[in-house]
Amino acid sequence: MVFSFWIFVIIIMVITLIEKACELLQMFYSSGYEAYVVGGFVRDIILGRNSFDVDIATNATPKEVQMIFKDVKLPFEGYGSVHLVYKKVNFEITTYRMDLEYQDKRKPSKIVYTDKLIIDLRRRDFTMNTLCMDKNKNIIDLLNARCDIENKVIKTVGNANRRLKEDSFRILRAIRFATELDFSIDEELKDAIINNRELVKDLSFYRKKQELNRIFSSPNVLKGISLLKYFSLDEYLDIDLKHEIVKTSDPIGIWAQVSPSSSYPFTSNEKDYLKAINDVLTDDVINDMELYKKGNYVCFIAAQILNMDTKDIYDRCDNLVIKKTSDIKFTGKDIIELINPKDKSIIKNIIKDIEKKIIYKELNNNYEELKRYVLDNYKKYW
Repeated sequence: MVFSFWIFVIIIMVITLIEKACELLQMFYSSGYEAYVVGGFVRDIILGRNSFDVDIATNATPKEVQMIFKDVKLPFEGYGSVHLVYKKVNFEITTYRMDLEYQDKRKPSKIVYTDKLIIDLRRRDFTMNTLCMDKNKNIIDLLNARCDIENKVIKTVGNANRRLKEDSFRILRAIRFATELDFSIDEELKDAIINNRELVKDLSFYRKKQELNRIFSSPNVLKGISLLKYFSLDEYLDIDLKHEIVKTSDPIGIWAQVSPSSSYPFTSNEKDYLKAINDVLTDDVINDMELYKKGNYVCFIAAQILNMDTKDIYDRCDNLVIKKTSDIKFTGKDIIELINPKDKSIIKNIIKDIEKKIIYKELNNNYEELKRYVLDNYKKYW
């Protein structure tokens, strides 16, 4: 029942988004311009997928868009896109354009505005991303996109080699789309990826991580891994795919298995999780002390990779007598009051000792019992 409620909420959100987008399109037409919702949002409507990123293409230039919407922000780099918040919804508005020569295999060195929608669509990456929706919610298909979507195939707009040489990031996007949408990759595009795969090496590690995260987050992740292997992209991505990769419930579990280059911009938390997971994998065992030290999340991911019973991990974690050092009933202050050792560093060792014995149920977490244990075993430090 709860699940059905949230599906209903998401459907209402998407419908509301479409209505607001059409209102926006009407404002363009009322000002003497044409405009369409384009790209992934329209594709996902056809596929019945939830999507909340709305891109609009128009023959109005950025300055003309600013005349229609007074609070619009003009672009910094001259690529023709402006950002607009309309009724609390973010829209990306881009002027119809044709891209000339590309620089750095990523961005066009120069763009020229055009007043023709079809010219703008022909510069895009894949046919499935060329669908448009007009102000009356009609779907417009000028490049046979709907047929490719129905056939679940990813094709480039125009020559595949040229498209990938223009922007090598499209190689990873093709694999990501094939993974997320469970589409196949067109044979011409497959050949083009193989011919141009070395270009992936020049992509920034930030962009590579961004796209790999989406592949690793997909329920269809093993298909994505299979495609990365098929195209031998591990060398150019600085990851290791030479062994079997196990599907995990979190992308960090995939990252832990592929030995990524230190150049990937992981956050400090991500680095800690990667190290902790690999520590457990190296030990190849998850005892109660590992659960206590590494925590439920890390051990759960490691258990998935090691093909262990994950329910057992949860149950054992719940049944730990203590979850953290501060749960111990006999503290460092109590040790000082009891034996006041000359070498204060011994306190840390005592805490570790009783911590381990509590975890393995050799001692009860009881103040008097722990006090007696310390008295009996650490008299020499008085």
